[in-house]
Amino acid sequence: MLNKALLIGRLTKDPVIRYLPSGTPVTEFSLVWNRRFKVNDEWKEESHFFDIKAFGNLAESLATRLSKGFLVVVEGRLTQERWTAQDGKSQTKVRIIAESVRILRKPQTGEMIEETVPPDNEEQIEEELKNLSKEPPFDEEDEIPF
Repeated sequence: MLNKALLIGRLTKDPVIRYLPSGTPVTEFSLVWNRRFKVNDEWKEESHFFDIKAFGNLAESLATRLSKGFLVVVEGRLTQERWTAQDGKSQTKVRIIAESVRILRKPQTGEMIEETVPPDNEEQIEEELKNLSKEPPFDEEDEIPF
């Protein structure tokens, strides 16, 4: 089975970090992705919001390096959380568990950068640093081909 999610979007607010009883850090944040499309001769835009959760070293790094407005690429997997609300009704929520995050643009300066937030695996960090190109992966005005 394959469960892979890849999103490019902006943080809607600052990430929130908390710790599980085991001491494992967990960081949560939301991304917005805007879809532009044409209806007849008029351009329309719709926004989609996605909740992201990261664990461990990645969670700690994201909590200190990201803030509202950052443009990032999140690679991860989908998960469905289930719980029973206080009123007894079953609730579900689909979110993305981040496995890697790449910062594309900081909000304050608007400068294009490409910075990978280190995952837990040191070898993976080295491999990603080797593969970074000097040019940004796309121009914000370009259409993303998927």
